[in-house]
Amino acid sequence: MAQKIDQDVARFKAIIRGKIKKELRKFVATGELIGKKGKDLISIPIPRIDIPRFVHSEEQAGGVGEGNGDAGQPVGPGDGKQQAGNLPGEHLMEVEITFEELAQMLGEELALPRIVPKGHEDLASRGHKYTGISPVGPESLRHFKRTYRKALKRQIMMGTYDPRAPLIIPTHEDRVYRTWKEVKKPQAKAVIIYMLDVSGSMGSEQKEIVRLESFWIDTWIRSQYQGVDVRYIIHDAVAREVDRETFFHTRESGGTIISSAYKLLIKMIEEDYPVSDWNIYPFQFSDGDNWSGNDTDECMKLLVDRILPFSNVFCYGQVESEYGSGQFLKDIEERFPSEERLIMSKIPNREAIIDSIKTFLGKGK
Repeated sequence: MAQKIDQDVARFKAIIRGKIKKELRKFVATGELIGKKGKDLISIPIPRIDIPRFVHSEEQAGGVGEGNGDAGQPVGPGDGKQQAGNLPGEHLMEVEITFEELAQMLGEELALPRIVPKGHEDLASRGHKYTGISPVGPESLRHFKRTYRKALKRQIMMGTYDPRAPLIIPTHEDRVYRTWKEVKKPQAKAVIIYMLDVSGSMGSEQKEIVRLESFWIDTWIRSQYQGVDVRYIIHDAVAREVDRETFFHTRESGGTIISSAYKLLIKMIEEDYPVSDWNIYPFQFSDGDNWSGNDTDECMKLLVDRILPFSNVFCYGQVESEYGSGQFLKDIEERFPSEERLIMSKIPNREAIIDSIKTFLGKGK
């Protein structure tokens, strides 16, 4: 019976997984998932799940429920006027899945390769490995099978073992315990640094697109590393570090100096993230406006000399805005026609988010 239940649960989970994968592109383009996440699980609304239920056969279905009825006669009690219903309506089902499962489905849908981290042989976390047996130790580490075998051998040698009543009673001398030693485990760590243009030309819809895309980028990169830091930079003419809530809800005005964000990014890396120890992922989102050609030239120099050398990839996403010129993307494309570590994406609307994610993460770096 238990095996049958396990099979039913597995089949139901497969149905749910299929529904989520079918609707995944819709989830990416909407905000239904964000705000419903917990520490390890995320709640997803799944419509149109067919739950088994009893139905009558045609012979048992009957008529209107009050005899045969006459033409024009109201169905059910009352005079035919609209009344409150007493039957359940169609509802959405909230299904919880782990972020790991969500990342796996994203990877399958977009055919994303697994990320190959940079070498970090010297970066390690500490763990425990059980390597031997000792006659002393805490009871929580007692090796029950070995203790039993040792007691059995002792009783056989002493002639006290009776196979007709095989009672084995370990003594203090029979007990053995597992021993462990501390080992270092290689560990790859990553930092994601988001840079967002919050100047007057970036509206609420552009920021919402960035919020949606960053959620899925986080989900995938976190599934590839044991430890991930996330930092946020906003800028107009001046850049500053903020928390996540401020990053997505700041309203600014004024001009744009992109190099201010690049300089703060470089300062963060130099102070907190040694290049030999960290996989570094800068993501920049803008509508493509910059204050001047001189500042754009400085940005290109910073990219070449300071930023690209320490980045796994540098991703620039240009969110289209009716007020933005889009010139910065053209400048980057002209300056870096074939740089593999610099990935560019044009995001005209929410429907383009999933293609942008594929562009950013499809190289497996």
